[in-house]
Order: sequence, then C-alpha cells, then structure tokens
Amino acid sequence: MSADWYPGIRAFCLHWRDARMLQDTFSTFELEFSKDHDACIDAAKGIVECACRVIIEELDDPANPLKPNESAPPIHSLVGAATRLLKLGDVRHKSFQDLVRRYNDLTAALRVLRNEAGTVSHGKDGFIAKLSEHHRRAAVLSADAIIMFLHTAYLEREPDPIRTNEPYERFADLNDEIDEKTSVTAETTEDGLMAVVVCLPGGDEIPLTIETSRLLFYVDRQAYKQAAIAVRQVSSAKPADDIA
Repeated sequence: MSADWYPGIRAFCLHWRDARMLQDTFSTFELEFSKDHDACIDAAKGIVECACRVIIEELDDPANPLKPNESAPPIHSLVGAATRLLKLGDVRHKSFQDLVRRYNDLTAALRVLRNEAGTVSHGKDGFIAKLSEHHRRAAVLSADAIIMFLHTAYLEREPDPIRTNEPYERFADLNDEIDEKTSVTAETTEDGLMAVVVCLPGGDEIPLTIETSRLLFYVDRQAYKQAAIAVRQVSSAKPADDIA
C-alpha cells in the first residue's frame, strides 16, 4: 500500500497542522502504515476520533452544545455529533441521508474491527495474529472516506470568527470585502495609545484602542523589531542628565 490510499486523511491533517494531538496520531499512523503493521488500524481509528473532536471544538456552540458528555465517547457518537454540527442531517434528500447513515455504519464497523483485531490500544492478543493486507486496506480506506466526507463538508462552512481556531487566511473572501467596503482613521491619544475608528458601510463606527507596540507585535514582528531598535538608539543617545 502507498500514501495514495489516504488522500483525505493527509488533506485534513495538512489543514489542521497546528492540532498537536491530531499531528501526533497522524505521525504514528504513517509510521505503522509504512511498515505494513496492523497498528495502522488503531491509528486510523484514532485519526477519525481526533478529526471529529477538531470539528466539534470548532463548530460547537457553548450555548447549545452537541458535544458528547462522555469522557471517552464511542467513535459513532463523535461522528454523529460532527455530522449534526455540519448540518448534514438537515438535508432532506433521502439518498443523502442514507449516505450519512452509511458513513456512521463505516465508523461502527471500524470500531468493531479495531476492538477485535487491534493489538495496540487494548493491550491484549489480537483476534487474529496477523491481519491480512486486505483488512488493513478496508480499515484505512474506511477511515479515509469518513474524514474526506467530513472535511469536504467542513470546508463549505464559514466558521464563526469569534470562536474559530482557523487562521486569518481562512476568511479570504470576507477579508477582501471588509478591506474594500470599510475605511479606517487613526490618531495617537495623550496616553500614547492608538485610537482607531473603523467606518462601516452603513455609517456605523467601531472604535478601537490599542498600544502601538501591541499592534506591531501581532501584525508585523519585523516592524516591531525595527521599532524596538530605533527607540533604544534614541534612549541610548540621551544625555545622562536627561536620563536621570
């Protein structure tokens, strides 16, 4: 088998490159997969769990949570919560609802296969001493199909900017609209703060106050360093009496 067997897993893990647990599980999966070890089944199941948790944490509304209450929820509960948050169950077309159920069936089948045959997480002898390559393919392909399904649906959603862990670049279209249709004025207050006013298309204004240093630090680290060097040069050039 080759990496071509799991394009969905690879794409999801690349998108969420800052999710540490997901990346650790993905590294384990790739290692075991490259060695043709049955442990890649455990790792594939772990990636599905991590993927669902990432989506749930990203989309779940604290005011009306759909996140499972169990400390270690079964995989079908995690996939079920993820599909509800993606509003896949809201589609009334029967064929599509059947498709969602089939993916849940895949997760249940993967869980059973993992419980009976996995030798890593359960710490017991496997149901079969050595799974055939066919079984490993089935497990990996099922996990990849589930993640591809969820990831594609997620990319069609616009995350909530307030709660999201996504970077600024995720909102490229919205960023362009804001930049095009708003204007900004700025001045320095007596306290040395930057007073910024964002003028919205309808005439409303959003006032913001921020330290110049904080703006530079979070927007342009190179500019922050340049400003730091400049102000230190000025400070070091002051006469001793002025410094005192």
